[in-house]
Amino acid sequence: MELSLHRLRMLRELRRRGTVTAAAVSLHYTASAVSQQLAQLERDVGAKLFERLGRRVQLTELGVLLTEHAEEILGSVERATLALEEAQGSMSARLVAGVWASVASGLLPSALTALAAEYPGIQLKTRELAPEDTADAVRDGTLDLSFVIDYSDAPTQWDNGLERAVVAVERLHAAVPAGAFPAGSVSLDELAEHPWILASPKSHFGRAMRMACHRHGFSPKINHEVEEQSTAMAMVGAGLGVTLVSDLGLRLLRPPGIDVVTLTTPLLRTVSIAYRRTEIRRPALHLVIGAVQSAAAELGLGTESALP
Repeated sequence: MELSLHRLRMLRELRRRGTVTAAAVSLHYTASAVSQQLAQLERDVGAKLFERLGRRVQLTELGVLLTEHAEEILGSVERATLALEEAQGSMSARLVAGVWASVASGLLPSALTALAAEYPGIQLKTRELAPEDTADAVRDGTLDLSFVIDYSDAPTQWDNGLERAVVAVERLHAAVPAGAFPAGSVSLDELAEHPWILASPKSHFGRAMRMACHRHGFSPKINHEVEEQSTAMAMVGAGLGVTLVSDLGLRLLRPPGIDVVTLTTPLLRTVSIAYRRTEIRRPALHLVIGAVQSAAAELGLGTESALP
């Protein structure tokens, strides 16, 4: 019997997620591709591993047994990879990072350029995910590292199996229609009567901004729910409302017709890189973190005022 590591990862993800569709989303495959690979795994083993119960898939006793061994096998592969990297002096490694738009455009280009110049053997691939999904993908092994956020009004619940390294501290700014606040600064409660453009409360950003408004004594009147800061700024430029945008978000294409105004009471968010505690000694990982920290420092986004 020859077992494919690729198919064992799919089996492990199926047990964690409960459905083929959820497993496919987490692994960035189509559901049909995952189904085909799992069917091939059954043929490889020569035994029934799954039973369908409505939309969910339940593992048979043999499926559970193989999944338990898959965890051990995949863990051993990860440990062997780390040992080889350490033996090679950390000059050669392939890593996969979870990112979102503002860090991908604001931090990674200069960080990866500097990293490639000094350590060409380190290859970093990226996958764009919602910020609130990246830590889970690191925890389950889909990613080697990911960017995560803490807001001053909504700290992240942290997993004991993960470590994090702070790479930047950003301020949040008010993005308003041009000329709306000529003084150049505004308190959050002065925006209470304006229509808002904000991410949904399902997102970490959307929840954190609502909590900040509530702390200042009002609930924002949200006329438009959009997830991307670039989209929100475009709508502000069209005069449809106000929003909040981070330092890195301001490095995205800024449309005409908006003013970026300082908040008189600062709102902060801390950008960190999360990685599994088992990989704390991985040299390549820390070289990537160092390159990102240097890129953030060049932008004036230091780590000295990081949230606790």
